[in-house]
Parts: sequence; structure tokens; C-alpha cells
Amino acid sequence: MIRLSIPLRQALARLTLPLMVAAAFGTLLLGKADTMLAERARTALADALAPVYSALAEPLRAIEETVAEARNLVNIRSENARLREENEHLRRWHAAALALEAENTLLRRQTNFVPDAAPSFNTARVVADGGGTYARAVLLATNPAQPVRKGQVALDERGLVGRVTEVGARSARVLLATDMNSRVPITLEGSRVRAMMVGTNGARPRIAHWPEGVMPQEGERVVTSAEASAFPAGLPVGVVRFSASGTPEVELFAQLDRLDMVRLFDFGLRGILPPESVARPEPRPGRR
Repeated sequence: MIRLSIPLRQALARLTLPLMVAAAFGTLLLGKADTMLAERARTALADALAPVYSALAEPLRAIEETVAEARNLVNIRSENARLREENEHLRRWHAAALALEAENTLLRRQTNFVPDAAPSFNTARVVADGGGTYARAVLLATNPAQPVRKGQVALDERGLVGRVTEVGARSARVLLATDMNSRVPITLEGSRVRAMMVGTNGARPRIAHWPEGVMPQEGERVVTSAEASAFPAGLPVGVVRFSASGTPEVELFAQLDRLDMVRLFDFGLRGILPPESVARPEPRPGRR
């Protein structure tokens, strides 16, 4: 091993930076003077380093794929655990439903119960919001070949929407359950208490006229009641929610702010129609 004196090492250290700067300027000038030479040098260097990069990239790619596969396995394991829990929950509900169905069949047989006929319905598209006599109503485009009458019940895929109040030759207007003119007889499914759902022109109708000594419970399911022959019993409406002031309200199942298609069911009921609907008879199709 060659030992250098301290003055020589200091001199070499002082010359290192100037030599590197000179080499850099020389390379820059050479690249400006002969661009083809610089390009060939870059290409040769890239060709020489490409196999090295490729060899290094393969292990990195394998490591990344292994890590991703491990994450997927962890996610699949947690997903399988969640699905097993849900399947067990569904099995319990299925067993309970079968037991209730058998019990219901037995009770109906003992009481000679005659089920109601399945109601007919038409499907119509919502073409406009608001307008007309009411603040919260929608206009439907109807097919003249499928007659619509006042009093029919409108539902979406989730639950109660409202009731038909105006009928034309090719259109119908549905009063939404949130309109302040809307009155829907309801039953609180948990306690079997009957009450009235009153529209407020807001997102949630309020609950009124429930029996004294009984209070609606938060989260209790709400269905329609057959009082006054306005609605059939058991149509899904929503769940009980309390406002900031403590007023019981109904959070509707139906998405009234995103209505596109509604189904108009004819249950043959004509109770509690608005006065103007009774005063103005329904239009009859003309003879052809």
C-alpha cells in the first residue's frame, strides 16, 4: 500500500473539485461539438445498463406482487369471515321465516282466511317536479292504454311515495307524502299503535295523533294503516326519527328527491281524497 505524505494528500484534495469541474465542462463541450458522439455514448451506456436494470427490476416486481398477494389474502380472509357471519345471520332469519310461514299457514287454515287479490299496477315515469296546486308533487307521463284513477297509491322500489290526486289523458299528478296537505294513516309496527303521518313540506313528515300514554320509539318501523279506506294495511313507509326539538318524524324509505319511475297500485280504495279531487270528476276517455 502506497503511503502519501500529508502535503501531497492535501494537494490532491484541493485538485479534486477543479478536475471534476473541468471534466464536466469538457464533456459538455464535447457534446456540443459532436452531438452524434454524445448520442452514441448515451445509447451505448443505456444498452450496457439495460440488462442490469432488467435484472434488478425482476426481483422488485416479484416483491411487489408478493406484497400485493399477501394483502389480497388478508382482505379475502376478513371478507370470508364477514360473509360467514352474514350467512349465519341469514340462516337464522331463514329458519325464523320458515317457522313464521308455517305458523301463519296453520292460523289461516284454522280461521278460513281468504287472502286479498293481488292489486293491479301501472308503471309511470316522473317527468316534472313541483308545480300544480301542491308544493311537493310530481307529474307522471301515463299511457292512455293503461288507465289511471285518483286515489291510486304510488310506490317506488323502497316504499310509499304518495297518492294520485289529478288525472289527465296522458298525465297524472302524485301528491308526495311530504307535502303539508298529505295525511297518511300509519301503524307503528313494533307497538301496533295507530297514528297519522302529516306532511310538513320538509324531508320528514311528522307523526301526530298517537294514543295517550304511548310514545313512538326511535328506529321503529312505520307501515300504512287501513283506516278510512285510504291506504291498504302494511305498505312500508319508513322508520321513526326524532328531530332536534324532540318531535317524532318519519324518515321515509322512498327516495323522493331521486324519483324516476313509480308504480301506481289500484287497491280499489277511495277514502280521504282532497276536496278539489272530489269536486272535479275524473276525465273519461272519449269515444273513438
